[in-house]
Amino acid sequence: MNLRASWVAPTGQTREDTRLTQMGATTPVDPIRARSGILPGSYSGQHRVSGFWMEGKSAMAATLYNGRAVIQGLHPQGSYPVSLIEDMVLSFADGDAQSGRVDLVCLRVYDGSYDSSNKWQAVAEVIQGTPSPTPVAPTAPPLSLPLYTVSVPAGTSAGKGGINWANALTDLRVPVVSLGGILPVVGEVIPGAYPGQFQDNSGVLQRWDGSAWVSYPSALGGIAPKGTLTTASYVGQYRDTPQRVLQRWNGTTWQPAFPAPIFIENRDAGYMTAATYTEKLLDTALPALTTTFNAPTSGSVVLTYGARTWTENSPAAYGFTSVRVTQGATVVWEPDDERSAVGAGQYANSVSTSLKLSGLSGDLPYTVTVMHRGSQATARTWFDSISLRIDPLF
Repeated sequence: MNLRASWVAPTGQTREDTRLTQMGATTPVDPIRARSGILPGSYSGQHRVSGFWMEGKSAMAATLYNGRAVIQGLHPQGSYPVSLIEDMVLSFADGDAQSGRVDLVCLRVYDGSYDSSNKWQAVAEVIQGTPSPTPVAPTAPPLSLPLYTVSVPAGTSAGKGGINWANALTDLRVPVVSLGGILPVVGEVIPGAYPGQFQDNSGVLQRWDGSAWVSYPSALGGIAPKGTLTTASYVGQYRDTPQRVLQRWNGTTWQPAFPAPIFIENRDAGYMTAATYTEKLLDTALPALTTTFNAPTSGSVVLTYGARTWTENSPAAYGFTSVRVTQGATVVWEPDDERSAVGAGQYANSVSTSLKLSGLSGDLPYTVTVMHRGSQATARTWFDSISLRIDPLF
């Protein structure tokens, strides 16, 4: 027959048999065994795998096209290269009168040195399934490579239209390549056999890192394109986002690689009659001005804050605007007059100050709250157009 195999028949292997079947395809599964599968390639170069392609030929028959494959045996058997040099036709039995069935098409090696077949040959077989209200494909026999399942509905025959080839076939073929080659993914994604193995998965080059396939170039320190990476594989990995923001993985979350300044403001005036710092103002619908930022790796930021300040009926009074900085329950900065923007008098004047805050722990979140006080508890001290800006330093 046209399906040839190497080193199966005890005698009679021809030079032609050897030339046709020696292909060097040994995608490893473990140190001893290779992966069973089809060698990739197509005549047009447009398809990943065209070997052993099958399509309907007539009502109850299909054409299996030429190709090359490797079928792995048990550890002591090794792997069997096989080649189908000419297309062949496979016939299917009529359907059961009551129930449908699923047939399995496979390549199979009979090696009488290891089985009881008393045969030494490679064949393409149709293994007929069992009719059932919920049919399933039969189990692939030992030393075989499944190619397709074929759905055969109840009552199917040549006289009744035959098999609907447009939707009857399920492709089970998997590819193999030589050791170190880039494996094209067709169908199910199979775990790698060693760190450093590569595969092409729907146009994305991936590398096996020992536990998962990692998309290239992220495995080599490149910037992962937007939409391709949800969870990083190492601290310091970068990705682009649909918002065009470059992000860095800190081990837990994605954060902006270069944090932008933060600016917030309250533009509704409020007053206070306290001589101690507080974040709450009276006669305003706005809450206290507060925000959280993640410290840059340098541990330093510049804080700029201020307000439009005046005192009511007390020209000698002062208004102080300062900040409290916390990291969780730990207070880093308490509001302090020396770190305040100070305004005085009954006429509104805008004041601000900029200070460097250092010694922060990179990537940890910090909270900044703008706070105020008046120099006289009996006077109303007003604050309006309150603002806070945080600039990370690198």
